[in-house]
Amino acid sequence: MDRSTGERHRVLAGYVLGCDGANSLTRTAIGASMRDLRFAQRWLVVDVDTEADLAAWEGVHQVCDPHRPATYMRIGATRYRWEFRLRPGETAADYQAMDRLHPLIAPWTKDIAPERLELLRVAEYTFRAQLADRWRERRIFLLGDAAHLTPPFIGQGMGAGLRDASNLAWKLAGVLDGSLSERVLDTYQAEREPHVRTLIRRAKLVGTTMTEGGELGNLIRAAVVPRLHRVPGLQQRMLRSETPARRRTDLVLRPRLRRTLAGTLCPNPVLEHGRRLDEVAAGRFAIVTAIHPAAGQHAAIDRRGAVLLLARPGSELDRWLLGGDATAAAIRPDGTVLSAGRDLSALCDTLLRSGGQNTS
Repeated sequence: MDRSTGERHRVLAGYVLGCDGANSLTRTAIGASMRDLRFAQRWLVVDVDTEADLAAWEGVHQVCDPHRPATYMRIGATRYRWEFRLRPGETAADYQAMDRLHPLIAPWTKDIAPERLELLRVAEYTFRAQLADRWRERRIFLLGDAAHLTPPFIGQGMGAGLRDASNLAWKLAGVLDGSLSERVLDTYQAEREPHVRTLIRRAKLVGTTMTEGGELGNLIRAAVVPRLHRVPGLQQRMLRSETPARRRTDLVLRPRLRRTLAGTLCPNPVLEHGRRLDEVAAGRFAIVTAIHPAAGQHAAIDRRGAVLLLARPGSELDRWLLGGDATAAAIRPDGTVLSAGRDLSALCDTLLRSGGQNTS
């Protein structure tokens, strides 16, 4: 229904993707429910506009205070955002006026007069950790917040929704054009849920580390956090958001007993002509190989609508293949490795059996 005119429309679709947020009507319609992963915090979100210079560091500020955890960031030329954890009994209604809000933001605004600060938005959000028990009912799918909710502490909420879309879109395109069997749609939740669960756990850990523990927690944060950068590899591990290796599915052909690149993400380096790999692949299947294919293999790759990418000796792709004990890899349109090994002909055959047609 058009909310502005009240006019009703009917749309006939082959598939429906429910990207309708935390209070998803699509999720309710298919009878799916959210599984609680035991995290809930109420936070105040405030947007302020001002021409004044706050003279603050341009990155994201995270205040690790169990009494009033807070986040600050600049989100526009003159727009700034604060988030404060609400205490028991507080609501957003308590901070609708600048005179009530100003003591919270004063550490950043300092001597700037409240009259120069325009209050644009004051809202309350409950940060949750939840997963839907089912992401599909026949031809209806859940994506993004409709399927999973993650606390915001590592900034992966929107990224998780984009990964959902990246995983599902090319599969649907292949099913609709006949190059893929409809059974590949069963791999959507099987592939995405483990990654989402991993990120939710990581976000819960970071959030708890930043906001819990009382005075003892404060002492630990003051003593330990400034020194964490000295721990080799810790920062990279905490900030890494790459997809965990996918399990075996119809579209991830992992051997059971040996190390493999199958199920991992292919790198996205700048290639010798100045474009990145995903720009060249452009939504197609790809073969990445360190060995020049025979004429027949090259022609077969072309006939299947895939793109051939040669890994030059010493290049990032070449080092990636060597690290995975492979000389060639078949890459899906979402960047996941379908299969990898040392037999290029077998990989070409795998593409054919897996419906490796152009789905762009």
